[in-house]
Amino acid sequence: MMRALIIEDEAPAREIVKTFMKSHADIELIGEFSDGFSGLKAIKELQPDLVFLDVQMPKITGFELLELLDERPQIVFTTAYDQYAIKAFEMNAVDYLLKPFSKERFNQALDKVRVNSIATKKADLKEDPIQHVLDTIDEKTENLFRVVVKKGSDIHMIPVEDILYIEAKDDYVMIYTEKGRFLKEKTMKYYETHLSTDDFVRVHRSYIVRIEQVKRLEPYGKSSYIAILGQGQKINVSLAGYKKLKEGLSF
Repeated sequence: MMRALIIEDEAPAREIVKTFMKSHADIELIGEFSDGFSGLKAIKELQPDLVFLDVQMPKITGFELLELLDERPQIVFTTAYDQYAIKAFEMNAVDYLLKPFSKERFNQALDKVRVNSIATKKADLKEDPIQHVLDTIDEKTENLFRVVVKKGSDIHMIPVEDILYIEAKDDYVMIYTEKGRFLKEKTMKYYETHLSTDDFVRVHRSYIVRIEQVKRLEPYGKSSYIAILGQGQKINVSLAGYKKLKEGLSF
């Protein structure tokens, strides 16, 4: 019996997968989720053998979700966009179902899953030594000078001076730089504590910003503001965050 999850933001698409799955007695549906973070948590907690995964979803994409997994279940992508097929197979997806797909095409995907099932048994999972080293590096760094991020099989060293702002993403943070964005399994509190207060300030429960990136502040409602950053990004600023920014910007 293979245990499966559906991670798909569109309810009708989830229903189609569930309907087609009923014809396969060896597949057990153990959960369905409508956004990437919820699905990510479920994969880590439930350790499914198979995931039907959409690409474009709220919060994080299906590809970003996979990059946060050291060990992956078998993946069948279900998406309305054919331009992601090459990347999907580069990430070792078993199959790529282009919506709307037929029951016959769905069955073909499950045949491929069955062929690959032995190689994805969870009993063989081991701790990733690279990730352990990355975590150790971060924990030993009192005042951060760079952030180490694992993205797929690549390791990125992000100098702190390249960070524009950081956004809370459930149990993760999204680190924004001029070269792109990177997900990291750390808390906002960690970065609030370890980043220099001369350069960074937590302006909201969801945002830490490099002070020099703030170009102007605009009122937003009765007790909050919007910060406009150097590249036009807009982030929320609480009243407490506004007071901290005033001190940092000396106005």
